[in-house]
Amino acid sequence: MPATSGNFSARIDASTIAITRSGTDKGALTNSDVLIVDLDAPDPRASAEAPLHYAIYRDLPEVNAIFHIHSPAATVLSRSVAGDGLRLTGWELLKALAGVRSHEAEIDVPVFANDQDTVRLAALASKRFAQADRARLAPGYLIAGHGLYAWGTTPKEAWRHTEALETLLTYHLNEKRVRP
Repeated sequence: MPATSGNFSARIDASTIAITRSGTDKGALTNSDVLIVDLDAPDPRASAEAPLHYAIYRDLPEVNAIFHIHSPAATVLSRSVAGDGLRLTGWELLKALAGVRSHEAEIDVPVFANDQDTVRLAALASKRFAQADRARLAPGYLIAGHGLYAWGTTPKEAWRHTEALETLLTYHLNEKRVRP
């Protein structure tokens, strides 16, 4: 997570989350860098991307932690994906994602165009979740030129999904370079 990029959040209860404050170095967080926020009363000190977190928590009630990273693979690959996203299949590491039992699974990673209006962007993501085949939907999505949002039922699972998706995206990016 270079510089002050990215953000983390965790659900406290049905309507309250803890989320990192805007502009903080995530490698040196202190107690004052984490805000307690009501999902229905946003705190302006929270990240400008907080609406994306709020939408995920509302749309996916099983989610209890979200990690957003600006990793090289997620950021670069997201700029080169056409259409609604990319499909990952054939990689053994897919089994690190909750519910995936085979490398033959087909997992869809949505990609959204970057938009400084994060409320509008969150609404697009919510619409996609409502229309998606949840069994094929990755526990994360990409924002073009921006990075990866990944989530889980626990912080540990959210981190596992973040690492697995980042590695799978790296595989996909490298495979695109190797194939003519």
